[in-house]
Amino acid sequence: MIRYARPTDHAAIAEMVIQAFDGDAEARLVERLRADGDALFELVAVDDDGRLVGHILFSRLWADRYEMFAALAPLAVRPGVQRRGFGSALVRAGLESAREFGASGVLVLGHPEYYPRFGFSAEAAQRVKSVYAGSPAFMALALEPGAFDEPLNVAYPDAFSVV
Repeated sequence: MIRYARPTDHAAIAEMVIQAFDGDAEARLVERLRADGDALFELVAVDDDGRLVGHILFSRLWADRYEMFAALAPLAVRPGVQRRGFGSALVRAGLESAREFGASGVLVLGHPEYYPRFGFSAEAAQRVKSVYAGSPAFMALALEPGAFDEPLNVAYPDAFSVV
């Protein structure tokens, strides 16, 4: 089951993110995005036993255009249950929620072999100016037609540069 994260999930999310990334940098990113009010939404995957097994967070980007754009980061799946579809389910549900929140497009700095299966591409991000621009891991997905056809400047929340 995929659902929106609740405040009562925060401790379990932090533990899972630390385990998934083998360190606390991404968990600190999640905490800082929440504290700064920059998280658009968070989703969790729950297994049949009611245990949290995955988490995804989307934050708002500041753009030089009227449309809203979102950043996907981080995506975490508990070790031991990875490669069972929880991450894919979270990404798909997250992209649908981002559409519902009004995002025109989503940017991700992630594995170039993983995110293209959802429609992300480095080519779509070529016209985006960002601190991450130029990296093959910097990819975009238009949720609205033409979202990345024109040049776009985006700024990430402070949490991304601090953590």
